[in-house]
Amino acid sequence: MQLWKGRFQKELSKTTNDFNSSIHFDSRMYKEDIQGSIAHAEMLGKCGIIKEEEAQDIVCGLKGILNDIENGSLKIDMDAEDIHTFIEGELTKRLGDNGKRLHTARSRNDQVAVDIKLYLKKEVVNVKEMLKELVKVLCDKAEKYSETVMPGYTHLQRAQPVTFGHHLLAYAEMFLRDISRLEDCYKRMDEMPLGSCALAGTTYPIDRTVTASLLGFERITNNSLDGVSDRDFCIEFASALSIVMVHLSRFSEEIIMWCSWEFKFIELDDAFSTGSSIMPQKKNPDIAELVRGKSGRVFGDNMTLLTVMKGIALAYNKDMQEDKEAIFDAVDTVKMCLTAFTPMIDTMKVIPANMRKAAAGGFINATDCADYLTKKGVPFRDAYKATGELVAICIEKGTTLEELPLEEYKKICDVFDDGVYEAISLEKCANDRKVLGGPNSENVKKQAQRVRGIVNKN
Repeated sequence: MQLWKGRFQKELSKTTNDFNSSIHFDSRMYKEDIQGSIAHAEMLGKCGIIKEEEAQDIVCGLKGILNDIENGSLKIDMDAEDIHTFIEGELTKRLGDNGKRLHTARSRNDQVAVDIKLYLKKEVVNVKEMLKELVKVLCDKAEKYSETVMPGYTHLQRAQPVTFGHHLLAYAEMFLRDISRLEDCYKRMDEMPLGSCALAGTTYPIDRTVTASLLGFERITNNSLDGVSDRDFCIEFASALSIVMVHLSRFSEEIIMWCSWEFKFIELDDAFSTGSSIMPQKKNPDIAELVRGKSGRVFGDNMTLLTVMKGIALAYNKDMQEDKEAIFDAVDTVKMCLTAFTPMIDTMKVIPANMRKAAAGGFINATDCADYLTKKGVPFRDAYKATGELVAICIEKGTTLEELPLEEYKKICDVFDDGVYEAISLEKCANDRKVLGGPNSENVKKQAQRVRGIVNKN
């Protein structure tokens, strides 16, 4: 059944109908479509546009359809044009003329806009909750490994000592920003477009605030043209999801490196690893690799939405049907990644000895050695040069700053004394960085508590 059939003399060809149909992807919004229709019918009854008993008959019919879909006794007809057509057709089949009254003062244009907003509002909350669970896992691990020294990197070169807890909290901060972006996205999404009709509102005396209240929207859209043609909320959500995937992908890259024998900082649980069909020794971080790979898919969904919307004149155009597959895929992909990623992090085995060994071998305490001289009155640039010469000597002799004899230090600068060994201790180097945001172990514990407090409060 096509709701627009009256104008046409010929049947739509099957090829065109299949191309035009959206039910294979918008059928997932059946609950939101029924929810929106119930609120619309109740508003029509309250405003006297249809009789109260007619409105209640429609509401009962819609609730029956919802119940039947969910218990499996009613199958969604995949030959229908879209989910709106299917539900209205089923309602009319059950109620007769009363079912036909439902679409009074409504268009599929504002109907689909309210459906997708209702659907995505729920998904924003779902993704946010999944991110909060990941952040909690990171906080737990950060506290546990607040004193576990590892090399911090720039340019993928060992740079300065940090702790594993400090490193994990860097990702927690990224995910906190993602949560904040989702909250902002939700605020702008929380506008109800129903009542905009096709593009110009309606001559019926409807009360849009009643419908908005029944559907749990904070406010109504203020312009009927914008109400039906706006998909900024899809683009914004897809953009926020893309940034989530950037963070998951960066984290995955580190997980992949840390699992390698070249690093061996961690080992993933067997439940989150796979083997090779030919090499029996292999334990591959496939989950992290898939998360890293799926980031491109979400970026593509975001680009799809931007491209669809960039050249559309007001108001609704059929191009906008392409919004759903893109945003649904982005949501599904992020949720699937988080479902696998969070327990992977929670169950991974950390190998502190290998982190400590890597930290000792990279001269990452060189800055602290220079700072030691500076605190004794040596100008920083002279201290920097002296330390660089010491590093060169260590490389030549195959040793470390911690193992280099004091006489070698004194050959470069006679200000050195036994105190240098305490100053360049990796644990001390990390723990002395007590500045707010630094890797000091007490800082890390406090930051983990702060972050956990934020996610528990929201």
